[in-house]
Amino acid sequence: MSSPKVLFGFHAVGVRLKTAPQSIIEIYYESSRRDARMRQFIDRAKEAGARLIEADSLRLAKLCGSHGHQGVAARVNEVEQVRSLDELLEQLEADGIAPLLLVLDGVTDPHNLGACLRVADGAGAHAVIAPKDHAAGINATVAKVASGAAETMPYFMVTNLARTLNELKERNIWIIGTSDDADKTVYQTDLKGPVALVLGAEGQGMRQLTRKTCDDLVSIPMKGAVESLNVSVASAVCLYEALRQRG
Repeated sequence: MSSPKVLFGFHAVGVRLKTAPQSIIEIYYESSRRDARMRQFIDRAKEAGARLIEADSLRLAKLCGSHGHQGVAARVNEVEQVRSLDELLEQLEADGIAPLLLVLDGVTDPHNLGACLRVADGAGAHAVIAPKDHAAGINATVAKVASGAAETMPYFMVTNLARTLNELKERNIWIIGTSDDADKTVYQTDLKGPVALVLGAEGQGMRQLTRKTCDDLVSIPMKGAVESLNVSVASAVCLYEALRQRG
């Protein structure tokens, strides 16, 4: 079994309370906070049978490695998710579901990753994929920004992204990359079938090999003075257009 990890913030801990309360070892809360949000949270934790420990803000900050804990942190055991991308895709195929995947190439900022996971969860994507060498891993900051989505959204870090994209092609998944210089927009593209949407880091975009591996390239229309969107915002635009098309 893997070692326990720390979640912090009302959303991240609250989602774990809702989805897997048995995995919670203990919850620390700032005893000086007596507002309605904290009282409601403590009531939910007690109903779930969680072990509650009073703590001050400094202890919470040390535990979380951040001052953004909102007065709440939890030590939890890992919750077992789908073990591999292949296993997930085989499940979707067996259920007759067209995969919707988000691929992040070069997104190394944990705040961006957390926001992307949250967007992917909200739009109903089935997984987020990233290369091991050019990506942020899941940590407490990612979990906090993801507002619980780090617990529910499968995140696969792969050794060779181009190879993985080619393996997706073999499963008849269409690889659609985003690029400022693409001839057509995401709104002019059919996203109803099996799709992997590939987004690069803000500024740099996708790496050249990743771009070459894509079946198609699309852009997001930019009508103002700015030239690009944050990767999590761009992910939201693309994923929610796919959700809209899928009805």
